[in-house]
Amino acid sequence: MKFLSTRGKSIAVNSAEAIAKGLADDGGLFVPETFPNVSADLEKMLDMDYAERACFVLSKYLEEYDYQSLLTACKNAYGKFEDNDAAPVVKIDDKLFILELFHGPTLAFKDIALTLLPYLLRTGCDISGIKEEVLILVATSGDTGKAALEGFKDQPGIKINVFYPSEGVSDMQKMQMCTQEGGNVNVVAVKGNFDDCQTAVKNIFSSKQIEAELKSKGVVLSSANSINFGRLAPQIAYYFSAYLDLVNSGEIKIGEKINFVVPTGNFGNILAGYYAKQMGLPIEKLICASNANNVLTEFFVSGEYNANREFFKTMSPSMDILISSNLERLIFEVSGRDCALTEKRMADLKKTGKYVITDAEKKLIEKSFYADYCDEEDCAGVIAGFFDEYGYVLDPHTAVAIAVEDGYRSYTGDELNTVVLSTASAYKFSQNVLKSITGKAPEDAFKAANMLNQETAAPIPEQIVALKTKERRFNKVIDRTETVSAVMEFIEK
Repeated sequence: MKFLSTRGKSIAVNSAEAIAKGLADDGGLFVPETFPNVSADLEKMLDMDYAERACFVLSKYLEEYDYQSLLTACKNAYGKFEDNDAAPVVKIDDKLFILELFHGPTLAFKDIALTLLPYLLRTGCDISGIKEEVLILVATSGDTGKAALEGFKDQPGIKINVFYPSEGVSDMQKMQMCTQEGGNVNVVAVKGNFDDCQTAVKNIFSSKQIEAELKSKGVVLSSANSINFGRLAPQIAYYFSAYLDLVNSGEIKIGEKINFVVPTGNFGNILAGYYAKQMGLPIEKLICASNANNVLTEFFVSGEYNANREFFKTMSPSMDILISSNLERLIFEVSGRDCALTEKRMADLKKTGKYVITDAEKKLIEKSFYADYCDEEDCAGVIAGFFDEYGYVLDPHTAVAIAVEDGYRSYTGDELNTVVLSTASAYKFSQNVLKSITGKAPEDAFKAANMLNQETAAPIPEQIVALKTKERRFNKVIDRTETVSAVMEFIEK
């Protein structure tokens, strides 16, 4: 299968090249030339375990990869998850389920892709004949950074540099990144927000001068953000797996439609669901849940994407994003794959901070998507109320999704079975979760974790316990104009 750039000026490449490069030369995102339909294969996927399902879905796109090697890589990756189950589905109430995606090494849904991406990237480079050292550049709003660092640590022929907003992640997220082990990793805080980090990384990728300078040093760039199809593709699998688990448990029959509710900021997580739907998974609605940074909600309602707005730092920091990179892939699809129009809209976004889609495109989006948001007060209320009613401890991102799911049902009367994606462990946000439930919390994240455990009896993950005694290795804070020099300093170490 070939992969095209959303902006149309780069030549089509195979899957290995798309993953190795991360971003197309014209600045666009790689998309598959077609979506393979696997609806006829759902029944045979019922008896597969998670790794086998993931391999089957991925193989439809990654035709250059050896199937058995890919299967081995999937089994190795998902063998690192608690109980060897990367994506368990928990029934909460009649027609309401939670897909728990936080049982991996770093307690966040990013682990699903980033435990597998090192294999996909290294193999992609080998297939493509890339012999240089690969430098992974990552901008993170919290969870991607740690998951990428953990996935790529001490991988031969690879270095990884993570940029995060200095005051835009939780204490636990910061601690996870700044104590990261590995001789090939680097973590740098940037004064600003996630969009500043993401823009800096994109500018590095699009600079021919930086590309040439790195090449002269025997280094090529790639990405572990969801702009890389190799990061996005593994996420498609858990939509299929959740659906099949509901079939196996007798909750639905094959062919019956369900909804998914997805807390999202950069739009990668929910876009994976859209790709699953394009592949024939019976999804009725993909419900996009935003926090107070509700740029996506307003886009779905009005048809105008406008990032010119106040930026809010919230208790769900992984969603504190105003420029949702993966939305470009959706815009490309609903425009009839119009590369020139997509390029113009992205240029407008960069120049003016906004762009507008047509009424016809908006109606097409509404066939698959619904969007709403949840503010801070409601998010705290949902965490407390959900624990009181179900004894289940939500992290703030999942609480946003639960709030939007409840509003969607009330507004539409939709009674389909609905799966809410839970993206992180509550213990990564222990102060905010504890304060939501009890009304107060200490400043120390570890004390808050212990108190949350005493209040809820939810076990503290081993990764959080071990974090307390780890040495902090990375303390550098830079201005957003210094990202290039930080990268050059790192590769010359």
